[in-house]
Amino acid sequence: MGKGIKKRQTSILSYWTIRYFLILFVSLGIIATCAVYWIMESALNSRLKTAGLLGQEVAERVVAEDGKLKLPPYFDKLLDSRLMFFNIDEFDLCFIIMDADGHVVYSRPQLKDDEIRKKLSDDLTHARDKRFIAVTTPIMNGDQQEGQVTLLQSKMSLYYKQNEIVLVAVLLLTLTLGGWLTLYLLSRKLSRPISRVAESARQIAAGHYDFKPGVQARESEINDLMESFGHMAARLKHLEEWRELSLAGVTHELKTPVTSIKGLLLAVREGVVIQEEADEFMDIALKETSRLERMVADLLNYNAFSSGSLEVTKDVLDLCALIQEIIYQWGIAHEDAGADIQFHCAEKSMFIVGDALRIQQIMVNLLNNGLQSAHPGRPLQMKVRLAIANGSAVIEVEDNGSGIPELEQPYIFERFFRGEHKKRTTRGLGLGLTYSRLLARAQGGELKLARSSAQGSVFALELGCPETVAGSAKGLGKPN
Repeated sequence: MGKGIKKRQTSILSYWTIRYFLILFVSLGIIATCAVYWIMESALNSRLKTAGLLGQEVAERVVAEDGKLKLPPYFDKLLDSRLMFFNIDEFDLCFIIMDADGHVVYSRPQLKDDEIRKKLSDDLTHARDKRFIAVTTPIMNGDQQEGQVTLLQSKMSLYYKQNEIVLVAVLLLTLTLGGWLTLYLLSRKLSRPISRVAESARQIAAGHYDFKPGVQARESEINDLMESFGHMAARLKHLEEWRELSLAGVTHELKTPVTSIKGLLLAVREGVVIQEEADEFMDIALKETSRLERMVADLLNYNAFSSGSLEVTKDVLDLCALIQEIIYQWGIAHEDAGADIQFHCAEKSMFIVGDALRIQQIMVNLLNNGLQSAHPGRPLQMKVRLAIANGSAVIEVEDNGSGIPELEQPYIFERFFRGEHKKRTTRGLGLGLTYSRLLARAQGGELKLARSSAQGSVFALELGCPETVAGSAKGLGKPN
């Protein structure tokens, strides 16, 4: 199958204004048609009544003497005043007064009998031309009809007048343009910040992270959009800068032991060092190899977890016993560090569902962090407390080290982030805390920095919903 045809895209401004204009124009057109029809019918009825009143007044003023009709003096002036009073347009108007025999007594404009017969029906009551309407009023003398007054007008002049057509057209045009202009301005106001955000997104995609709104809006939603996008751009800029620095740092951290190992081995092979000194160089190379191995393992573990290939089991664990065992084993491995570790569990037993191996990895990372942050001016002391808080098992690991600077605290869980102190004292990739947090979340828990100052730091590991067996708290010691 061939590729689908890409739909033609248009701007919000054009899309909404054109469609709204069409909808508004059609809607107002229907309304205007109904209104004009109603106006025409109302005007027709009103003007027919007006013509009837004029005919009745004229009929009352015409005097019948000896069977003949006689017009009052100054009849033309009287008729002019009445036409003006009743607002009757003389255009296409034919005013006729006839006697009982159908002879013309008066007409405006002047017409002969045969011309009248062409305009009116045989009974002189209706117009022959369908475009005209005849309004007839009899002239009575007692019970006898002496003649009739006929007003012959075009339907066009009765339905509407030119000023009425202009008024309806102006109203329709004003409403259409007013509605279109309103939506145009609103759409333009809405599209400007969106266009600005879209342009900024393209700039960010190109690697330019400086975002300036350039548009001030009163609408809270638009302001929230602009501010959120600005924060995102600033965050991306920071992450990109930090990624470049981290990549350089990771490369340096991996390169350093490789360079050191290469130099030590070359020194041994070339005979630069011999006997005991050569053995010492080999020991140093092995230590560097172990560090390199740990860094590579950190990278592999992190990548495996990020890709979802690292499994996390769910077993029922006695958390108190597990943490006590982890501390005991770590203390043996780091006996030469001289760390004083105190352990306190709020319950004799605390059962949770989790992965013992992953919890051990998290705890070892936290204990190693405490060891690496040791203050040179005081002996290292660490406290591990296990308690229940807000329905979760909480493990607090506290040290009395040099602490984490406040500016670095928001980034300590970012991958490859290493504080200035660690960069100077410890080799690593900055994945320990990142990996530990991922392991905690994979078990439905959370790892966070509770507090940190120049007197030390406290990390809190929250895990599962525990089932506890009441008992007295026990201090640190070898597991039974």
